[in-house]
Parts: sequence; structure tokens; C-alpha cells
Amino acid sequence: MGSRRDFLQKLSVSAVSLPLIYSPANLFAADSEPYDGPKLKVAIMGLGSYGTRVAKAMQSCKRATLVGLISGTPSKIEKWKTKYGIPEKNCYNYDNFDAIKDNPDIDAVYIITPNGLHKDQTLRVAKAGKHVICEKPMGINAKEGQEMVDACKAANVKLLIGYRMHFEPKTVAVIKMRKEGMFGTPKFFQGQSGFTIGDPTQWRLNKELSGGGAMMDIGIYSINGARYMLGEEPIWVTAQETKTDPQKFKEGIDETIQFQMGFPSGAVANCLSTYNMNNLDRFFMTGSKGYVEMQPSTGYGPIEGRTHEGPLTQPHVTHQTLQMDGMAALIFDGVQPIVPIDGEEGVKDMKIIDAIFLAAKTGNKIEL
Repeated sequence: MGSRRDFLQKLSVSAVSLPLIYSPANLFAADSEPYDGPKLKVAIMGLGSYGTRVAKAMQSCKRATLVGLISGTPSKIEKWKTKYGIPEKNCYNYDNFDAIKDNPDIDAVYIITPNGLHKDQTLRVAKAGKHVICEKPMGINAKEGQEMVDACKAANVKLLIGYRMHFEPKTVAVIKMRKEGMFGTPKFFQGQSGFTIGDPTQWRLNKELSGGGAMMDIGIYSINGARYMLGEEPIWVTAQETKTDPQKFKEGIDETIQFQMGFPSGAVANCLSTYNMNNLDRFFMTGSKGYVEMQPSTGYGPIEGRTHEGPLTQPHVTHQTLQMDGMAALIFDGVQPIVPIDGEEGVKDMKIIDAIFLAAKTGNKIEL
């Protein structure tokens, strides 16, 4: 990665720059000036692999800080307490975390648990008067998602969804390019999202906990990506499911789904979601004046891509660091990312997933 000075020089001479939602100093937390304003005090609920990734990323945040832990595994809490300097009074289990209501040290809870637990945990956190950050998918269907939105509104707390890509520099740059007309009228999007899943006993392959298979876990990236790359909301979907291993991918757990979406302008999307193929992390969008290809498009490591004008050169910064600082800016200052991250955004994706499952089951074209 080049120096911050080199990057700023590139921005100054480029016809396309990152949005003015943040200045570069605010967007790229690792290179920013010291910050002495308020910090969002976050408790992480669910200390698994992704919770670990978020906690590590938050060590580089300037506007958000890890202050609390919620887990059903006492040994994890002990380990994390030591590693991150978390006081005992800010540690809870899944039975007693409603007591955060009386803990002024905690502003928000980041729910990073299996999908099937999100709704009830969100309702409890909201009732305790704390802001909710919920990992995607926000629930197991749109009905649950709307209940979460309604509960947080009633409690007057924010509900934010873990859309880290909405802060990722190359993704943000491409969205701005599209908004400024660099690609002309968007015509076609292709999204490929998938990997070969391992352990057949994991919660992602348990219908009650996951709500589905690959579509919930990885296909949602292509759904959300189609929406922000094309800049429209789909009006219909069609879908076809393929299952080669019914023992591993039991009823209600999709292995591979191909799906198509149509948009009001006439643009179309053709996407693949799978738990049975590797090397699938690619977005492609073409318009009347140009194209963009991103591969990898949503992975944790550096995103890579190019347009008809050349490579994307924005530097890589840990996605979750940018996400958490951006969420703090939203909660404290009302600063919005280029694509929303609120509960309503999450419900839009859930409605599309519901429709894809229905289309795959019935073979019908489903109007949205």
C-alpha cells in the first residue's frame, strides 16, 4: 500500500474520488489524525470466528471501542477479558445480558450469533435501551427483519446491519463512479458468491439456526451487490436450485442456487450462490459507457478490480475497522454511508431472499 500522501495526490488528479461522506483522513482510520471525540462503546455478542475478527479490527478504530462481552462460553469470556482488558462488570451470558440496561459503559451491542437467534436477541437489546448492530442476514426472513426494525424504532435505538462492504474503499469508489455516470446506464450485473463448506455439523447447515444454506451466508452478497452496483431495486426474481449432496445439505439448506433479478430500467442480474464450489467471489457490471469487474469482490482481504479505464487503486484498510468507525459516525453525528446500513436496508435483502426461495421451490417468476 502506498503512502497516504501518494493516495491523496491520486485523489486530487482523478476525475473520480471517494464520496464526501468522510474526508480521506476520516475514512482511512489507520492513517488518520489522533481523535479525542466520543467513542462508541460496544459489547460483542458471540465470540466466535467473526466476533474475533471484529474485535481485532476494533483495536485500530478511532471512534469505536470494545468494552463488553456476551457469550454462552465462560472460557471464551475469560480469555477475551484478559486479551482486551474487559472488566468483569461488562461481561454477560445469554441468560442475563438484559442487565446491560443498567450499564452506562455500553452504548451498543454487536450481535454476531447464528441467524436464527438474531431477532430475539435484537428485541432484548433494544428493550435494554442499547443500539443494535446485527450481522447479516439480519434474520431468517423478512417478517423477522421487520419485527426487528419496529422494535428498535419503538425503543428509540438504532438498528444497523453489518454491511462492511458499504465502507470498503474500492466498493465505495465504484458506487460513486456509477452515480457520476462513468458507466453510463447500467445494463447487466453478474454476481458469483460461493465456497466449499466444511464441517457438516456446523450451525450454518442447521435450518433452525441458519434459516437456509449458502443463500443466507454468501448469496446475500450478490443480492446486495446487485442493488448497489446497479443502483436500483429489483422488481422480479427467478431461481433454480441444484442439490448434489442431500445428506450434507438437508431439507431447507440450499447447496447451490442460480437466480436472476429484473430491475425497473430493464437491467438484469444473473447470480450464483453455492456451498459446493470454490473461487467464486466476483462481481461484474456493464453499462452503456463502460464496465467494472471486481475479483475478489467481497472477501476480507484486499478487494481487487478494474474498470474500462484501468485498475482500481484505492488502498486496503481492514473492512471491519472502517465499518465500526463509520457506524460510530452515523450514531453520533448522523453521517450516512454511500449505501444505507440500517434495518430497512436489511429487510430489503431479506424480501429478495424470501422471493428467491419461493421462486426456486415453485419454478415461478416472483414479482417483488
